Amino acid sequence: MSLRSTGLIEARWKQQVGSAEVAWGNLTDDESLQTEGHAQMLTGLVEERYAISRDEAQRQVKAFFDTLGA
Repeated sequence: MSLRSTGLIEARWKQQVGSAEVAWGNLTDDESLQTEGHAQMLTGLVEERYAISRDEAQRQVKAFFDTLGA
């Protein structure tokens, strides 16, 4: 397995974890869990689609949410 495919697997796993947090975050009534799940899912998608590091994807997603005043 190449380093690139390992990175893709990790990115997809993080997307799935984020998706689960979004789907079941309301079961805990924890709004921060719901918000974090959306951010993680978006970060995973950005990381995968633009082939950038997790840190860079997180930075870009945070900057995006900051512009929204979130």
